[in-house]
Amino acid sequence: MPRLQADAPADRWVPVTGSLGFRGRRHRKAAIRMLLTQANRAMGAAERPASGAMAWVMSQAAPFLIRRAGGRVLVWVWRSDPDLLVAMAQVQEATPQLRAARAMMPIEYDDTEDFGNPHLGTGERLVMPLPSDGRTPPFATYTWDTGTHFVTLTAVCSDRERFGTVIGPVDDLARTLRVVDDLTIGEAPTVLRIEP
Repeated sequence: MPRLQADAPADRWVPVTGSLGFRGRRHRKAAIRMLLTQANRAMGAAERPASGAMAWVMSQAAPFLIRRAGGRVLVWVWRSDPDLLVAMAQVQEATPQLRAARAMMPIEYDDTEDFGNPHLGTGERLVMPLPSDGRTPPFATYTWDTGTHFVTLTAVCSDRERFGTVIGPVDDLARTLRVVDDLTIGEAPTVLRIEP
């Protein structure tokens, strides 16, 4: 299965992927708390008192779950304000079921625009700064279809007013995404691999 790599500037992003124990704990917890709050709002529920405890438990488990994904999932939070922005990239096999699910998305998801990536080619970008449902947080989704896999990057922001200030760095992060796959020597004799 292919893996993902990206060049996220350390002065803007804190990687959740690979941060174990105390390293990155505060940022993981803030990001998960923000996502839980947005999920509660989307379901019409007030923030539950246990959300803080749940965020802590999930922040401890998240690095192990992401590590088990074997490079198929990468997660970052905004360094200066972890409660503001979370970005998650993933690679998924392009099964017929996944293609059908993408084709049946609501009509507002058709408002995509072309978005170029030097490693993945031209993909699609969907930016929703003001979703029609007030409970839905602003988000941006980037998608590339490699033929066998979908590569997606989704960034969720907790503040509608500040979304425009962070979309530029999310675009920059999306342009660095790339797929890395291992080839065993002799597996594909017609392929010449050159280091970057």
